[in-house]
Amino acid sequence: MGGNSNYTQNDWLATSVCEHCNQATVWHEKAMIYPNHGTAPIHNADMPQDVANDYLEAAKIANLSPKAAAALLRLAIQKLCAHLGGDGKNINDDIARLVKSGLSPLVQQSLDIVRVVGNNAVHPGQIDVDDPEVVNHLFHLLNLITEMMISTPARVKVLYSNLLPQAARDAIAKRDGGD
Repeated sequence: MGGNSNYTQNDWLATSVCEHCNQATVWHEKAMIYPNHGTAPIHNADMPQDVANDYLEAAKIANLSPKAAAALLRLAIQKLCAHLGGDGKNINDDIARLVKSGLSPLVQQSLDIVRVVGNNAVHPGQIDVDDPEVVNHLFHLLNLITEMMISTPARVKVLYSNLLPQAARDAIAKRDGGD
């Protein structure tokens, strides 16, 4: 329990305060049980809040129920598709709509992996969703999708506006048929 101060313990329970964030932690034997963030990677900071909420809920339960976590991550990408231009009603239709709009095949494949594995979590299929490593891949894919569809375009837009003079942006718009 390194990195923690104010440590108290009995035979089976320990509490401490994290030296980094000053938040309370509760340990059962050698396992931190509160806060429970699981082993999922931290979500992308640009992830829309409703999507991040499902991501964080899935992270909390991934070790206890990989199936439930996979189902929540499937819901998260359904919500993410709505942020990307889908209507949020049918995830398969949303992905198809995004593909017709020029979605990168890498993002399409990432969305479909999470969709199909998440579907298999609630409908028996050929994918072993009980494996925590499978679910761990889904967390990474959700972060990758967010990075490619939200974070990277936002960074490029800021750089384009800040680094190129207005005259250059006007010439580029004229070249590309814009006004």
